[in-house]
Amino acid sequence: VQLQASGGGLVQAGGSLRLSCVASGSIYRINDMRWCRQAPGNQRELVATITTDGSTNYGDAVKGRFTISRDDAKNTVYLQMSSLRPEDTAVYLCNADVYTLTPWGRRGGLGGYWGKGTLVTVSS
Repeated sequence: VQLQASGGGLVQAGGSLRLSCVASGSIYRINDMRWCRQAPGNQRELVATITTDGSTNYGDAVKGRFTISRDDAKNTVYLQMSSLRPEDTAVYLCNADVYTLTPWGRRGGLGGYWGKGTLVTVSS
């Protein structure tokens, strides 16, 4: 299973960006999906989580500004970021809990998978 994040870039403070993360490979079902971020010198921080039924949860720093969503038909999770601030500058990583698909077409084990991050830089 591979996760590929995209959509990062340079944006001015107050601007918006939309991140995408596509999961591919031998996937039976994707459970919770998350976005995390890590700024230089800081610990990794949970930004947002979305469950299979669409329930969402956000870190205090991004509540009211970021929105997480998912498209299960495309195995994709999104992060719409608005009112961006310089302190939002970080590498954004996606994470998903995935049941793999066995060669016999049955549900395999559940594992956590990380994608390579995409850099978001917010200028003041």
